[in-house]
This record gives sequence, structure tokens and C-alpha cells, in this order.
Amino acid sequence: MPVPKRKRSRARRDKRFANKGFSVQPISACANCKMPLLSHEACLGCGFYKGKKVISVKLDRSIKRLEKRQKKQDGRQQENRKVASE
Repeated sequence: MPVPKRKRSRARRDKRFANKGFSVQPISACANCKMPLLSHEACLGCGFYKGKKVISVKLDRSIKRLEKRQKKQDGRQQENRKVASE
């Protein structure tokens, strides 16, 4: 009967079982924007999870930034009008 010549190390032995835990994740579509996403995760496209907005997305932040800049610019224009009328 054949016998191993050398002891197999723990690392070599455990390499066989390293990939045993991987499985295919189910992919579903976001109910709000129909973008593909993993289950139990918030959508990165629209920021919704279970019908509620939970995170702000890039588009939301850019719109908010634009509104803030316009408000700031409008304030400056009003100041300039006051100074010009005096």
C-alpha cells in the first residue's frame, strides 16, 4: 500500500477547502429604478432600500450643491443691486 513520503503542511491541506464557502449571490432589480442589486443592500443608483430613501446618491449631492451655489449667487446679486441703487 502506498505511503506519503512527506507530511503535507497545513497550508497545502487547507488550500483544498479554501473555496468551498463561495456561492452564487442572487441578483434582483431595484423596485424604484430597476437597477440590478444584491439582496439586502441599498441601491447605489437611487439610494432606496425597502421603499425608503436611506442614502444620498451622487445626483442628489450635485443638485443640492447647485442649489446652494445659485442661492449664494442670488444673494450677491441682491447686494450689488442695493449698492448700485444707493
